[in-house]
Amino acid sequence: MAARERLPPWHERMRLPNGREVLIRPIRPEDAEPIRASFTLLQPEEVRQRFLYALKELTPDMADRLTRVNPKNEFALVAAEPYPPGEALVGAVARIAVDDAGRDAEFAILVSHYVAGMGLGRYLMTRLVKWARGKKLDRVYGDVFEHNQSMLALAQSLGFEREYQQDAPGLIRVSLNLKNGKP
Repeated sequence: MAARERLPPWHERMRLPNGREVLIRPIRPEDAEPIRASFTLLQPEEVRQRFLYALKELTPDMADRLTRVNPKNEFALVAAEPYPPGEALVGAVARIAVDDAGRDAEFAILVSHYVAGMGLGRYLMTRLVKWARGKKLDRVYGDVFEHNQSMLALAQSLGFEREYQQDAPGLIRVSLNLKNGKP
């Protein structure tokens, strides 16, 4: 019987449908430069859907902030090549942060088109929800462009409900009530 590799908490290996292996793990400060370097590989629409506005460059300060999370109220995972942080190409980032009221958390996910449609978004979302449940939060939510049908369908399949935003035309808030006992 082969010995199973022991990985640290929140670390998991995943084989994608295309045969490529990725390591799902917490984001690290060392990931800032690889994320900045790969930012130029993203399509403008991918950037707009994640940041909700056009962004031409991920500055060093933005990358540093993205990769340094406060473990008390933030959590972020990456799907990266199985190399050390700082050397691995990052194909997806999922982030969640507890809001100022302390009962809800906002999520954001960016999956590169190179690995889109392979289940990473779904998997990362379930990990964010698991973290939020562990923090005993009431709700997880995120704002999604109304034309981002893949994200809206993913959210719906996981039990999220849609809330149309009066003050933000074109955006739909999706939210998941964590207190209703559903998975």
